[in-house]
Amino acid sequence: MKSSNSCSCSTCTTAILVLLVFLLSNFSYTKAFESQLQLPTSRPSGKRIRASRVINVNQFGAKGNGVDDDTEAFSNAWKLACSLSPRATIVIPNGNIYLVQPIDFIGPCRAKVTLRILGTIVAPKDPDAWYGLNTQKWLYFHGVKHLTVEGEGTINGKGEEWWARSCKVNASNPCHHAPTAVRFHRCMDLKVRGIKVVDSQQMHMSFYGCTRVKVSKIEVIAPAASPNTDGIHISSSTKVAIRNSVIKTGDDCVSIVSNSSRILISDVACGPGHGISIGSLGKGDSWTEVNNVRVDGAFLANTENGVRIKTWQGGSGFAANITFQNVLMENVSNPIIIDQYYCDSPLPCPNQTSAVQVDDISFKHIRGTSASEAAVTFNCSDTFPCRALYLEDIQLVSYIGATRSVCWEAQGSTSGLVSPPPCLSTDDSFIEQKISSTSIHSG
Repeated sequence: MKSSNSCSCSTCTTAILVLLVFLLSNFSYTKAFESQLQLPTSRPSGKRIRASRVINVNQFGAKGNGVDDDTEAFSNAWKLACSLSPRATIVIPNGNIYLVQPIDFIGPCRAKVTLRILGTIVAPKDPDAWYGLNTQKWLYFHGVKHLTVEGEGTINGKGEEWWARSCKVNASNPCHHAPTAVRFHRCMDLKVRGIKVVDSQQMHMSFYGCTRVKVSKIEVIAPAASPNTDGIHISSSTKVAIRNSVIKTGDDCVSIVSNSSRILISDVACGPGHGISIGSLGKGDSWTEVNNVRVDGAFLANTENGVRIKTWQGGSGFAANITFQNVLMENVSNPIIIDQYYCDSPLPCPNQTSAVQVDDISFKHIRGTSASEAAVTFNCSDTFPCRALYLEDIQLVSYIGATRSVCWEAQGSTSGLVSPPPCLSTDDSFIEQKISSTSIHSG
């Protein structure tokens, strides 16, 4: 009996060991199986992963050879992307050149659309391609919310023939509108980043009636002699930020005009071109308002102007609460300038008493070299003098001689080192300034 019990215990022990090995093996196998399945894990409540539908323009018949017309493919890709929800991405593939005629990308869209430009989009070379169409548009985005335009690709306006026909190049040519390469109209929550825009027919990129715009790391390039080729043009827009971008054109690197506010320009390289401008404002006796603008960090080289405010006689309204600071200049003509007698016309502009009021303008920490003797010019209205101008830490020198400041009807104050010496008047000495200041008023 003792031998039998010993055998029985041994058998039980063996059975238990076999069972444990089986269970451990099954557990390891189960875990490995679950790993292969990649079963979903629990997510925090309220957070959902939303997939984006990716649409390639080649799927719609785009050839991408730079010869065949790919406009219809782009249009159909946009219509599909716009109709999807919640997100859609249109891809313009790398290594291809897509010829696109004037085209409208119209919202509103169900999707938050991303246009990812990796290849090159080119415009027709011949201006006659716009016959019967709106000659102020090429790539036109209207009424789109949550749009992103991004990528390392290029948008080429092929503007050479447009420039040749410009009255700015040949006075015998009639003056006509030319397209803006990329135009955003009434768009909200817009992002533009990484792309390059070159050789636009006229302005390269414009924002009209837009809200909450972020532009970053873009390049805008055109020859210095190309007419009216502003880099970025902002009109009737608010909450616009332009950062970390390079702009080299034949006109203003950045221009900010009527009814715009809360604008930030930061870490922008400009030149060649006409500088960073507020205006022109008040053309055609119009009312205008520009306020709360800050240029904070810029490098300007070989530009016709530096930081500038320009207004026409006869206008009304105001340009106020504007700051230009932390700007470095190299060989810049008219580094700091306010011109309330601006006249971009083949004929002399008549003297008028009405003017856009220029008020509360600051220039701080601006240094570099001036290509003109007048490094600081405040040419203000007789009836609406510039008020509350402020200069701080200004050091502008010239390679060819001394620089100077020139003031007309300009009131304000200074702080710290200001060179060339300022010529601003205070309220108390304003009448004396009219007699003693150097006048640059031509009419």
